[in-house]
Amino acid sequence: MKTLKFKLYSHKRNRYLKRSINAAGVIYNHCIALHKRYYRRWGKHLNCAKLQAHIAKLRKRKEFWQSVGSQAVQDICQRIEKAYQLFFKHNKNGCCPPNFKKVKKYKSFTLKQAGYKFLGGNRVKIGSRVYQYWNSREIEAKIKTLTIKRTPLGELFMVIVVDSSDEPEIKFTTGKIAGFDFGLKTFLTCSDGTNIESPQFFKQSLNAIKKACSNHSRKLKGSSNRERARKNLARNHEDIANRRTDWFWKLAHELTNKFDVLCFETLNLKGMKLLWGRKVSDLALRDFLDILEWVAKKKGKQVVYIDQWYPSSKTCSSCGHILESLDLSVREWRCPSCQSVNGRDDNAARNIQAVGASTVELGDVSRAMPAIAV
Repeated sequence: MKTLKFKLYSHKRNRYLKRSINAAGVIYNHCIALHKRYYRRWGKHLNCAKLQAHIAKLRKRKEFWQSVGSQAVQDICQRIEKAYQLFFKHNKNGCCPPNFKKVKKYKSFTLKQAGYKFLGGNRVKIGSRVYQYWNSREIEAKIKTLTIKRTPLGELFMVIVVDSSDEPEIKFTTGKIAGFDFGLKTFLTCSDGTNIESPQFFKQSLNAIKKACSNHSRKLKGSSNRERARKNLARNHEDIANRRTDWFWKLAHELTNKFDVLCFETLNLKGMKLLWGRKVSDLALRDFLDILEWVAKKKGKQVVYIDQWYPSSKTCSSCGHILESLDLSVREWRCPSCQSVNGRDDNAARNIQAVGASTVELGDVSRAMPAIAV
């Protein structure tokens, strides 16, 4: 599967798509209400097929609901069903059931086999109306789903999922394996001794965010000035997200061009957010790893994860001696066995590289090159 994203041209007819998104939000909230009412009355979970049949009958009597395609309504019911299944499976781990959403903040609706048609060029027919989009790339594979998304600024994007079968085999070109350790001050510490500092985009724009929040809170609720201030605040957040994503893509290409196998430690991000809060959110580690995995898969490289409980910081990379305890404030320590001085992050990166290299299957590597440079 491959996802393509296109921006729709701004036009007066886009209000029909926004109206459909609002109607999808109303249907979503009605489905959640039916689930809650059914459980209170019968003590059982409402079946997805029964819910779809009931919503189909209601949709015939409600004209506003008919602005959403029938397949989009089915997708809403299926997403609620998946959310409840995840809740039943992981409720002991703090997973919450799906709940009501504000219609103004509802983001999207999804069409599958029907409800849209591409007319060639940069035109697409959704429902009974034709819309134009920025055709930045050709759609060559078979289309699986089409999703219309609305941003907080009111802009509309078309997200297309296509069936892509061009999965490259693992190809080793540089013959290098590297381990990386995440940090709060240093974004990545590489096992070859290089450090990558995070720009901390949210911290850079913190004063602008505070000013925009203050302006928004002072405006009268429901006024046009408050809506204008809300859009200004959303524009600042969107600018931070775009700059961070652009930096992640450039860094992912740089690392995959330099190394064939990239080793990382599995992180408990929820626990890290409880400890350090905004710093961890500003680094956006999970977003970076998702982008890195996609780029590595496209180039035929490997991303390897080691166990989060492996004592990478407490293990000496020279002799393998493991300390009983190591406080987080200690950034450098001397090994009592071999007397070598280990920097906390550099030592962890070398250990992650060693453990990650031991888990990589090197059968295909030996045919591609005589040895791996570590």
